[in-house]
Amino acid sequence: MAAVQTLTLVVPPTPASYAAPAAASSSRLAPPHPSGHRALLPVGPAYANHLRLALHHAHSFSSLDKHLEKERERLAALHSADNAAEDDLGVGSEEEPEELLHRDPKEWKSQDHYAVLGLSHLRYLATPAQIKIANRKKVLKHHPDKKAAGGAAKEEINSRFLTGVNLNTNDDAFFKCIAKAHEVLTNPERRRQFDSVDPVFLEMEEDIPTAAEIKSKRLDFFTALAPAFALYARFSKTQPVPALGTSDSTKAEVEGFYDFWYNFDSWRSFEWLDKEVNEGSDSRDDKRYTEKKNKTERARRKKEDIARVRGLVDLALSLDPRIKRIKQEEKDAREAKRRAGAPGAPAKKTKAQEEEEKKAAEAAAAAAEEAEKAARAEAKKQKAAAATAAKKARRQQREAEEAAGAA
Repeated sequence: MAAVQTLTLVVPPTPASYAAPAAASSSRLAPPHPSGHRALLPVGPAYANHLRLALHHAHSFSSLDKHLEKERERLAALHSADNAAEDDLGVGSEEEPEELLHRDPKEWKSQDHYAVLGLSHLRYLATPAQIKIANRKKVLKHHPDKKAAGGAAKEEINSRFLTGVNLNTNDDAFFKCIAKAHEVLTNPERRRQFDSVDPVFLEMEEDIPTAAEIKSKRLDFFTALAPAFALYARFSKTQPVPALGTSDSTKAEVEGFYDFWYNFDSWRSFEWLDKEVNEGSDSRDDKRYTEKKNKTERARRKKEDIARVRGLVDLALSLDPRIKRIKQEEKDAREAKRRAGAPGAPAKKTKAQEEEEKKAAEAAAAAAEEAEKAARAEAKKQKAAAATAAKKARRQQREAEEAAGAA
């Protein structure tokens, strides 16, 4: 702790030439006006309106009000140019249905965040700039302060009919829904979780036709299934995603399409559907149990999603008219080649000719092997004879040398 130091200050005495002022310098009172009141200066917007009323509108308040209204419209038009770029995006202007306006903000997990911000026509395609502008428009429209002002005005107008009734309820439930929708859609991770279980996507997913429906209703293969593949394409980690194509697609395009979808890598997750821990519970066991159950449910839903996409690809492969066309084209090509063969190529040999050639080749190989064996045996024999002759010559020479030595 810091120590307290005491300083001794000595104030010098007042000089002899000092004279006290007639009035205190700190006085804030001005001398009274001779007429008994202060003068008003001709300045400010009120005085400007007074001059307009007297000089340009002959003291006609209705004429002045019309002039001021036109002036406000002119200034609004000038300032609207600053927000023209935002207005051109065309977002945030959707009217909210009554059931949406009366939603409970506590049930924010089940609300359609895109519908709350007026982005139903864009949904997952909405850009961050569009989300920002849509949120701004909705906030300006549904801010509690604006509702409070509107309620006060209604209460003043109808006071003679509803005396004592407070029309200003200041209900900010939908404003809380707007805040939560903005919070979710501006967070990339949470937005991705919501897009994975988008209620509109789930409804469209249920409308994908089955094989029986396509056959019974005689639906066009490409018209029925192309939107289904486009629906799941948003979840692909690899972009762009090959489309289903047309009836004239080449073999390479068809094979590339099915190869991609049979190896489809999806980022879709299901954390949004996790159950929360019981409110007010501080038990670690409850939290661990809930997390374990959520993890199991996520894995189950992910497995079902993969199986659903694989089933769609199997369905397309079984009904694709291009597969039958490609197989027929390959069969026709093989038949044509078998009948006519390639131009300038030798005639195709029969099976008997191929067998004879095979046997002749085997016989020639056996004869060559026998000849090689005989050559090796002859060489070995000659080598042994040469060694015997050399040995005999050395023995004779040694005998001759011994006989010479004895003589």
